[in-house]
Amino acid sequence: MANNSDFHVKLLNQRSLTPFFVWLCGFYLTWIALVYFGDHLGTVIGHWPMAVAMAAGSYVAGSTPMGGGSVGFPVLVLLMDLPATLGRDFSFAIQAVGMTSASIYILCSRQELEWPMLRAALPGALIGTPLGILYVAPLATDLFIKLLFASMWCSFGLLHLRRINEITSYVGMTPHNKTFDYKVGFIVGLLGSLSIASITGVGIDMMIYMVLVLWCHADLKIAIPTSVLLMAFTSLVGIAAKLLIGDLQPGTFENWLAAAPVVAIGAPFGALVVSRIGRKPTLLVVSLLCVVQFFWTLVHERESLTVWNVSAASLGVVLFLLVFQDMYRHGYRLARRSQVVD
Repeated sequence: MANNSDFHVKLLNQRSLTPFFVWLCGFYLTWIALVYFGDHLGTVIGHWPMAVAMAAGSYVAGSTPMGGGSVGFPVLVLLMDLPATLGRDFSFAIQAVGMTSASIYILCSRQELEWPMLRAALPGALIGTPLGILYVAPLATDLFIKLLFASMWCSFGLLHLRRINEITSYVGMTPHNKTFDYKVGFIVGLLGSLSIASITGVGIDMMIYMVLVLWCHADLKIAIPTSVLLMAFTSLVGIAAKLLIGDLQPGTFENWLAAAPVVAIGAPFGALVVSRIGRKPTLLVVSLLCVVQFFWTLVHERESLTVWNVSAASLGVVLFLLVFQDMYRHGYRLARRSQVVD
């Protein structure tokens, strides 16, 4: 009887993943047709370094609250010395495939999500992303984009290196009302897409993750999948807006074409692997790299940096950390009140 029961469980799991495999088949057939009929094989081969880089980037996208663009951006901008605007547009484009693929896998495998906050964040991102692309992103200089990206992820890395044991120990979530979810979710979706994602192509996933982990003490098994879905949606809106206004940076399509078949399977693979080995090892490595890339950016841009630029970037790290610390204090108070009520 036990063997029969196990067989039915495996059969049910296979059936639940059917939409994911249908998506993969549809994507790869489309990609092959695009390469073959568009005569783009040379383009794919010529941009193989990006495909290699995104093998790691897609794993990060599926296993952490960081979009694949968080790897693609520094590769394009710091390694290949290309414009930050290209890094941003590539982030939107590649995440629209990789994180969408991871999201479909997450939904099919029925992983737990913080649906009330996510439902509120999605319309916020739908409004904020196009507005940010149209009116905020054009105001950002290339250097500002690089320093904003570097400061934001450096603060993420420092926080996790400091509190990794605590963050990975949370189970479930601190009880709170849905009004909180709706208000905070919409604000994160709107402001995160308007002020950060529209400029760098990433970041809104980190914001909702920080709210869930620091404020709500959410289990990473809830917080990370929720952040993946929000970033996937924001990336789809972002690349659609870019295509509609005809403002896609040169080189975006070529790099996307080479990396897309890698991230389509890499991001779901990341989500699968961390469910087996845990998220702490991956988060530790990624957090360390986040700190390293901050100093790498300063060294890479040293010729164009002034004392003011370096001070502003360092202040950005401090400000992000202060915001995170404030969230942590609120989360601690909320957890204590919940324990008193219980």
